[in-house]
Amino acid sequence: MPIIKARSTDEYVDLVQQAVFEVDELYMAAEFDMESMGATANFVDDLAKTLKALLASMKDGSYHFENRDLPFMPIVERENERTLPFKFMLRRINETHRYGLEVEE
Repeated sequence: MPIIKARSTDEYVDLVQQAVFEVDELYMAAEFDMESMGATANFVDDLAKTLKALLASMKDGSYHFENRDLPFMPIVERENERTLPFKFMLRRINETHRYGLEVEE
């Protein structure tokens, strides 16, 4: 099943902002319940730093699309939906980064 890329710059920025929010929520859940969310502690900090750096580059104008995976993709591929429930969103961000916006022909 192909991943639908963001259709506009605004939608792309919104996706990244939502991913930052989701990572923050995941971090708080892991802090609250270390017993069941302990596996999350292994990657949540790296994921948060990478997404926040991506968002900062979008805001300061230094961001550019490029045909290579974003640094968080090894985490996305390694984790399952239980430990990373918004995995599809991260894949969509990466696809947009690699191949540009989804434009109608």
